[in-house]
Amino acid sequence: MASLNVYSILAVLFLTCGVVMSTEESDHIIKENNCETKMGLPCVLEAFTSIFKTMSISNKCCGELVVLGKFFHSALVRRNLENPLFKDLNHATIIAKSIQTWYNCLALINSPS
Repeated sequence: MASLNVYSILAVLFLTCGVVMSTEESDHIIKENNCETKMGLPCVLEAFTSIFKTMSISNKCCGELVVLGKFFHSALVRRNLENPLFKDLNHATIIAKSIQTWYNCLALINSPS
């Protein structure tokens, strides 16, 4: 039950503006392109679970992640890592898992059925 609350918080952070922005320019780009709204909440939870814990992400959510785009996916993950809530996490590990999730989804979506 507690882990569900943690992932709910992560989802809200993913969908809303972070407390600390990496740069005003990247925040402007993220807002201008509505990247916070391009994934549904269930897929946001799956994506964050695949990045912050060991879990796979479904084909449907991989599709939503790929539609979001690598630039916006990376920008949102990095922006959330700048939030004080995540100060104790190993940022390099989280970014590596984020990249791995992206490329796994890209390979899955681009593979012939």
